[in-house]
Amino acid sequence: MNIAVPKVALTTPNGTTRPQVRIVIVGHVDHGKSTLVGRLLHETGSLPDGKLEMLQAVSARRGMPFEWSFLLDALQTERDQGITIDTTQIRFRTKSRDVVLIDAPGHAEFLRNMITGASQADGAVLIIDALEGVRDQTRRHGYLLHLLGVKQVAVVVNKMDRVDFSASRFKEINDEITLHLTGLGVTPTAVIPISARDGDGVAERTPNINWYEGPTVVEALDALTPARPLDELALRLPVQAIYKFDDRRIVAGRIESGNLATGDEIVIMPAGKIAKVKSIEGWPATPVTTPLGAGRSIGITLDRELFLERGDIIGHVNAAPRDTRRLRARIFWLHDAPLKAGASVLVRLGTMESRATVVTIDKAVDPGELESVSASSIARNHVGEIDISLAKPVAADAYTENPRTGRLVIEVNGRIAGGGLVLSVDAGQRAIPVDIVPVESALRPDERSARYGHGGAVVWLTGLPGSGKSTVARALERRLFTRGGSPILLDGDTLRAGLNSDLGFSPQDRTENIRRLAETATHLARNGHIAIVAAVSPSSDDRAQARRVAGDLFREVYVSTPAEVCESRDPKGHYAKARAGNLQSFTGIAQDYQPPANAELTLDTSNKSIPDATEAVEDLLAGSGVLFGELNDLAANI
Repeated sequence: MNIAVPKVALTTPNGTTRPQVRIVIVGHVDHGKSTLVGRLLHETGSLPDGKLEMLQAVSARRGMPFEWSFLLDALQTERDQGITIDTTQIRFRTKSRDVVLIDAPGHAEFLRNMITGASQADGAVLIIDALEGVRDQTRRHGYLLHLLGVKQVAVVVNKMDRVDFSASRFKEINDEITLHLTGLGVTPTAVIPISARDGDGVAERTPNINWYEGPTVVEALDALTPARPLDELALRLPVQAIYKFDDRRIVAGRIESGNLATGDEIVIMPAGKIAKVKSIEGWPATPVTTPLGAGRSIGITLDRELFLERGDIIGHVNAAPRDTRRLRARIFWLHDAPLKAGASVLVRLGTMESRATVVTIDKAVDPGELESVSASSIARNHVGEIDISLAKPVAADAYTENPRTGRLVIEVNGRIAGGGLVLSVDAGQRAIPVDIVPVESALRPDERSARYGHGGAVVWLTGLPGSGKSTVARALERRLFTRGGSPILLDGDTLRAGLNSDLGFSPQDRTENIRRLAETATHLARNGHIAIVAAVSPSSDDRAQARRVAGDLFREVYVSTPAEVCESRDPKGHYAKARAGNLQSFTGIAQDYQPPANAELTLDTSNKSIPDATEAVEDLLAGSGVLFGELNDLAANI
């Protein structure tokens, strides 16, 4: 039963009803970001009493000229190095709103910190040095803002004093950056000439820029539209921790969007478990009776005992996040090594983390050149769209639906390697209704692996009819079983006669045939078995879908036996797959077949014996950690 959430007057996270806008300021190193921020604090009267005088005195004692950037460089090491290496949030007030200004690094090597800063922003200020003009890093920053969904960008052309406040130089930069941003789908809200050091154009138009008729920086900030209040979005409460206190189990987390009140009916995703909020806990032990909104860290108790864990997301039952094992994302890649299809990474979505496999890479772009590059990988500081297969179900939203739960970060070897926006949370997977509760096996995976001597896997043999897929599959099944393992053969033709007998051979039915094979094989693999699939599966898209379903359990084996060999094999023998005239001729199948580009193993049974081919598959399983213990020892000794 769904309940209506009462309309309440909720304050913003800063405790007022004034609009609040979060703005990230980005730009190439030495283009004057920190100087501009320091000047903004001064011009808006936001500095603590005596702060400016104190820093001026410190500069005098050190024998160095005062710089506005000193207001931000809180770390001594940053002052010594003369660069900003972290993301700092600065708060000040204009006439109409509260501004949270996020100062992000400009160095290319510090872009990973910038992702954290820009990912929180409603708008942006992009700063450009009037003398140096638009640089590659400037273009990358513009693309990164687009990547992170920042649509409102005010451009500031700083250090106009270095070009004698030239109107023609300003117009040249204005035209170039406007064309660049417009090409990204971002229309600049303003392009402003300034001298942050001297104050021209920051809060007032001075005689030096009397040819300029647009807004000052402060006016441009006032014109940026705050994002839709998070309280007006659907409830999203990521679980951070569960505490046992007295006789209560308190679920703790921060409300990222929406609001929550005692008695609300909620759903815990991705499991789809439903409960009611019994109480909202306060400290000291005073229950909270009023609804709480976005930005509040809370603890709640439920009206029933349920298993929750860190990374779950709580929503209202009528507006729950979707659960999925697959995501489509647009990412900015920061790691030295290119991101390639098949890579294993760690994905973080809010408080959730999961191992994941990159299934496909599309639309790879160099943001400095805005030119498409090879889609087989994403190089450092490049952008691309990827499909990700997660090792476990997660709850998430597309960025366009909820920016707080629609951003992700990717880690490699414990370091941030990239981040970006969730474009879709299904990537081909249908959502499970919240009233369907899957039942897990009573046996743990480690219990099964201890008995079988191997982990679960999906071995997907693909190739032309007559290539030898089924023969290799049967030989592999026999060898693994003889050694105490638990292999299960799923032959495409066999399932066509039973489970998939209702399907024809249209493109849609072929896709559904492969989906069912993949779901069945993955279910077996997750329960500790080695599912050996032998299926022509001619479409690369269908096989990619199978890989998304199985995730890191998937091992693709391409049986690449030449077509002329396949067609010549005895149709009455074990290779009886190439029967012309049965819905599609062998020639038609051969013409339509799309060979794998990134199979884990390629075999040609015209020049490799079945025992040798089977051993090659065993080596693949052993090398990727599927076979271990005695089973692996036996395989190694053959």
